[in-house]
Amino acid sequence: MEGVVESEITVLVADDHPIFRKGLVEVIASEPDLHVVCEAGDGAAALENIRRLQPKIAVLDLEMPKLDGLQVARMVRDSGQPTQIIFLTMHAEDEAVNDALEADVSGYVLKDSAVTEVVASIRSVAAGRSYLSPGISSQLIGRRHRAEFLARAQPGLASLTPTERRIMQLLAEHKTSKEIASTLRLSHRTVENHRNNICSKLSLRGMHALVKYAVEHRALLT
Repeated sequence: MEGVVESEITVLVADDHPIFRKGLVEVIASEPDLHVVCEAGDGAAALENIRRLQPKIAVLDLEMPKLDGLQVARMVRDSGQPTQIIFLTMHAEDEAVNDALEADVSGYVLKDSAVTEVVASIRSVAAGRSYLSPGISSQLIGRRHRAEFLARAQPGLASLTPTERRIMQLLAEHKTSKEIASTLRLSHRTVENHRNNICSKLSLRGMHALVKYAVEHRALLT
């Protein structure tokens, strides 16, 4: 691919709505390490260009003419091609999310937050992690997939104990340590100890960083 620096993350964007697609491309292209190598308006064109250009990441609308996102993802998977797939969709229903996970996609981003999340999702997937929009409750993910997805998305979260996960949930709701202690019927000192352990497991420093992490990963904490 001419003009592509080796360290750049190459991206294909496919969506049948030109204005929405152009907006995403502009956001992605504004990042110096991200390079949009192709746009596509339907699934067939997306698949052809994924095979031809072999981008590192393909951002696909789940619902497209000719071939939908799921069909493209399955064909890419079955061919053994290394391109990682991120789905864009209006749907957060159980069946849609689990269909995406069955196709071994690495990211699932809701369209109403795509402009603000697409760069984060691309960076996460390019780094070998998975990405799930915070707007999608992890309760929608079938148990069969949840542990695997969590381990890929944020390995540190998978190491938390049930009590630590509950504390993180409450921190995501902006509860204070005193309020958490009251809710869980623990001493304030015990909550502080749990907080320190969580920070150690997640390589975080300070309360602000912990709360920020809890809020950003709320969907994976339930």
